[in-house]
Amino acid sequence: MTSEHAAPVPPHDGYLRALVDSTAEAVAAAEPLGSPHDGAASDVREAVTAEVRTRAEELVALSQDLHAHPEEGFAEHRSVRALGDLLERHGHEVTIGIGGLDTALVARTPGTDGPHIAVLAEYDALPGLGHACGHNIICTTAAGGFLGAAVVAERLGGRVSLIGTPAEEGGGGKETLARAGVFSDVDAVVMLHPFSHDIVMHPFLGRRQLEMVFHGVGAHASAQPFMGRNALDAAVSAYQGVSALRQQLPSSDRVHGVFTDGGARPNVIPERAALLFYLRSANPDTLADLAERMTRIAHGAAEMSGCGVELRWDAQPAYLPIRFNTTLAGRWSVNQEPTGRTPLPPGIVPEFLTGSTDLGNLSYRMPAIHPMIAVSAATVALHTKEFAAAAGSPDGDKAVVDGALGLALTAADYLGDAALRNAVHEEFEASGGALDVPSFFD
Repeated sequence: MTSEHAAPVPPHDGYLRALVDSTAEAVAAAEPLGSPHDGAASDVREAVTAEVRTRAEELVALSQDLHAHPEEGFAEHRSVRALGDLLERHGHEVTIGIGGLDTALVARTPGTDGPHIAVLAEYDALPGLGHACGHNIICTTAAGGFLGAAVVAERLGGRVSLIGTPAEEGGGGKETLARAGVFSDVDAVVMLHPFSHDIVMHPFLGRRQLEMVFHGVGAHASAQPFMGRNALDAAVSAYQGVSALRQQLPSSDRVHGVFTDGGARPNVIPERAALLFYLRSANPDTLADLAERMTRIAHGAAEMSGCGVELRWDAQPAYLPIRFNTTLAGRWSVNQEPTGRTPLPPGIVPEFLTGSTDLGNLSYRMPAIHPMIAVSAATVALHTKEFAAAAGSPDGDKAVVDGALGLALTAADYLGDAALRNAVHEEFEASGGALDVPSFFD
């Protein structure tokens, strides 16, 4: 006999509606971030703009092609080849398969001297959802940004690269490439991300993965329960401990987890149980503190139940939060004006509406920007089927061209304005300079 009550209770959307209303008021009153620097000369900017406008149709076609053929991280073979084909058609030498990753890509303008800026492309999709994070737009804006800046790089005495970074969705391709030396001669990096608003700087949280594996002693749950040590009890205690921890966390921290193993049959005391958690925090120090608190919870849960516990950290590279570079972001804001967009400064759109990205790891190695470009309504969230539809919509196509222009002009500004470039790096050093990312997590 089955009793049916299968439908979940739908979430009430009152808080979301109030949030949208209050955000709209803040947006209307916001003052855009400007720049005290001139950027590249007017003839350079005209050449860059002309090149991006000329390539607009091809960029949109590539975005639509990637959207129609989504591929998951580390398996983006068709996607990276399509990107490579576009660059090769315009005379650029492309290498696919770098830094130990088959679906990573690099294309560089000639030369070995002068400042070097890289535009970053992502092209992985989500299982079952396709391009619900809009990486088709990230890829094609990067391609347009590179093509636009490449026509002026040599005359500006610098270099521009396009680096295709696989598996941002949990795989940490940027960190793998960084450890392999792919960014060793790069001075700064730029990329963008599609979103529900145009924002010049939006925080992304650092993220670590933690698997807790509890080891108990199996026994017959009815005949001899006293001879067992219940690993599932330990896992449940750990889950409840994490739930209690959330009360004392900073508002920017996040912990979410699932049971991946809880035993096989009710009449056998589980000798193994496991949980997988994501830990997120707004800065490296608080991420380290959160990891320590989770460790104590796991050991406490094991001790209470007489079980052992094994902690497995970061099956894929951990992510650091993004470090802002306001100086370079100011040029992005200025460079969106020709498209009719006015990117919002930080703090207007609630900063808890965010996730994590491996661009954060690069932002602690060199100056970086990761602005957001609007493709959807304010109520649409990343990683949903609705956002996947937006990434392939006419608004998504417009973002491809607008974003490509912004990236190309910002890269040209960096190469062509020495005062701007110096200020970018002075801000980076004042923020703490380069961090040894691998040893930080160790």
